[in-house]
Amino acid sequence: MLPAQIGRRNWIIFAILVALSAFWQSLPFTLGVAGGGMVSIISYRWLHRSLTRTLARPTPSSPRSFQVRYLLRLTAVGLFIYVLLDRVGVHPLGLALGLSVVMINILGTTAARAFRHRG
Repeated sequence: MLPAQIGRRNWIIFAILVALSAFWQSLPFTLGVAGGGMVSIISYRWLHRSLTRTLARPTPSSPRSFQVRYLLRLTAVGLFIYVLLDRVGVHPLGLALGLSVVMINILGTTAARAFRHRG
């Protein structure tokens, strides 16, 4: 199933980025990659679970409850990013790279599937 594949690949990309940054970058940069990667993967998983729950048992209040959970997730992500930058002192570019883990995976998956179906 595609969401499960994306979930597994998120962890692989995360591990590669953290390992590469640990070898070639400073500790604050590596902590930024690790923190951002964890935030993005957890946020992706939370969104996936909310969508699955909403679509599995639709009720008249489903759209509203999904919106509330979405805003709660965005607030939590914002707070984690604030803590990482202000309290932990991670490097902003490392954080941005870590936050890109899921996007890198989705773009790579999309490109691979597009080229596979092309031929």
